Amino acid sequence: MEDRGPPEYTDVNEAVGDEWESETTPYERIRHIIAHTYRPTAADAVAEAARTAPKTARKHLNALADEGFVETTTGEHGGTLYRRSSESLVVEQAADILEHVTTDELVTRIEDMREQLAEYRAEYGVDSPEALTVERTNRALVESDTAEPEIDPETMQEWKTLRRNLAFANAALSIGNAEQFVDGDRRPTDEGTPA
Repeated sequence: MEDRGPPEYTDVNEAVGDEWESETTPYERIRHIIAHTYRPTAADAVAEAARTAPKTARKHLNALADEGFVETTTGEHGGTLYRRSSESLVVEQAADILEHVTTDELVTRIEDMREQLAEYRAEYGVDSPEALTVERTNRALVESDTAEPEIDPETMQEWKTLRRNLAFANAALSIGNAEQFVDGDRRPTDEGTPA
């Protein structure tokens, strides 16, 4: 008996793409693609990635823009370009944080991150990693004979990531506090009618 082995696929990615297409709607695929699109992109490119027609992509992208999930800009040739909105990303990240961390834990983490940022500022004498790069570059141009210690790229990335995480944590705390007020406003009164 001849061993035939597993069936051959000419392209595994194509098989996975076909399965994705058969199990989802065009709207779901477009939302998935644009959720990971951070640079302005034409509807045709989104349509191709989402395996749908450009007209369908434009329709869903415009609906997502109306909801605030997508930002639009005008490209250099006058066409509309689409990307994930910063606001929707911040809200998504904040919701994820609130799902996994209590507001009390969040307050503690925010305090820790602020202390770490203060340590960076004290150590390097500037307010941001960008300011440090500018300051070191300027100093190198003026004092070309003085060897300036190299800025550790890992430290720079950690500093930037820490600022980003602090921003998301602050957003999550603000949303969490706002939700407490909204939920408090929804409590029924003693007579059983909404407040």
